[in-house]
Amino acid sequence: MVDEPLSAGAVARRLGVAVTTLRTWHQRYGLGPSEHVPGHHRRYTPADLARLEIMRKLTAEGVTPAEAARWAKQSPVVPGPGVASRLRAGAGRDGGGQTIPVGRAGPAARGLARAAMRLDSAVISDTISDALATDGVVATWEGLLRPVLAGIGERHVATAGLIDVEHLVSRCVSEAFAAVARAGRPTGPARILLSCADEEQHTLPLEALAAALAEAGVSYRMLGARVPAAALVEAVNRTGPAAVVVWSHTRPTADPAQLSALLAVPRRPLLVLAAGPGWRADTLPAGVVRPVDLAEAVSLALAVRDSLDQSTGADRT
Repeated sequence: MVDEPLSAGAVARRLGVAVTTLRTWHQRYGLGPSEHVPGHHRRYTPADLARLEIMRKLTAEGVTPAEAARWAKQSPVVPGPGVASRLRAGAGRDGGGQTIPVGRAGPAARGLARAAMRLDSAVISDTISDALATDGVVATWEGLLRPVLAGIGERHVATAGLIDVEHLVSRCVSEAFAAVARAGRPTGPARILLSCADEEQHTLPLEALAAALAEAGVSYRMLGARVPAAALVEAVNRTGPAAVVVWSHTRPTADPAQLSALLAVPRRPLLVLAAGPGWRADTLPAGVVRPVDLAEAVSLALAVRDSLDQSTGADRT
């Protein structure tokens, strides 16, 4: 993300939209530039750009402009501050006879990978807990856990081994995220429903999202692995969430019919998020949003919460 305020032309080029579209979003929905220097044109700040990116993504995927603008305006920036510092600290190749590849991740990831190979659960847990306390959930997931988990998976594909390593690390990660969720204990109604797709058993990314939401003070319900489409629809009808996140890790579990069933639920508005690499963008029903990463999923969830809080406050006045 840029640090300097941008002109309308520069923002339009970054987003791939026309300047006239930016003007329309400004005039109709209040998504305009916020920096004003007397005698100069208003310019777009990084926060303005982040909200416009959400507006562009939502409208491109079928959400009405008015509804997209409502969520975009409420969306805070979720920067994930620890990721860049971890990548800078860890630039270069893996060393020291490392057997789990972690790419260009930092020294904490390399240390976690070594502890994983030793099956040293105490060091694994301490490393994860320290990172969560220092950097938060989003940065820890992106800068520490994802590289190590991906490296374990890569080595398993190549050797058919490391099943014991994967099970131990996954358990330690789950326990760490559960501790964050318990410590957060958000109050208020659970407006976000988290679920794996039917037959999907990879839950760690969804657990990461749950921990990040708890850290941000957002109440949620977690249904977990292998939720049939009919059961998910029933849960939506019973609890009335504002947003549903459906996680799919693999193509075989990413049946778009599950998402269509959610969009057909009469309780509206309902934001449906298709999260995970299993989903193909060209097969998603219109109106479904596909977050690119954990930070964007958290940002959209926060926007939903804040929008509903604002609406509730307005109703009370």
